[in-house]
Amino acid sequence: MALSNVLQLVSFAVLLSIGQLLFKRAALQVADVSAVSALFKLAVSPTLWAALVLYGVATLLWVLILRTTPLSLAYPFVALGFVILPVLSWWLFNEALGWHVLIGTLLIVSGVLVVTLGAGSAGG
Repeated sequence: MALSNVLQLVSFAVLLSIGQLLFKRAALQVADVSAVSALFKLAVSPTLWAALVLYGVATLLWVLILRTTPLSLAYPFVALGFVILPVLSWWLFNEALGWHVLIGTLLIVSGVLVVTLGAGSAGG
């Protein structure tokens, strides 16, 4: 797989992760109100709108990626969000990051590497 494809795929995973962080921040901003009030506050929340715009940009990037990259090779990169997000959630929101998350993260990274490196072989 070409380096440019890998960079696009990693960028896509990063965009999705940042979007998820913004969704979490929006949720925290309405955590202390009723569900009905939360819906109204979310409808005008700049944080939520930023997350939605970011997801829209990520979707456009995804479609561009799929023009040149087989879905079976591209999709495992989505799992990088499972690597990026726990670390950023721990750092920004003080969420727990236990040994099970670390082991799972290593397994995910290993899988993405196998897919990426195997893409250049005769079987890829």
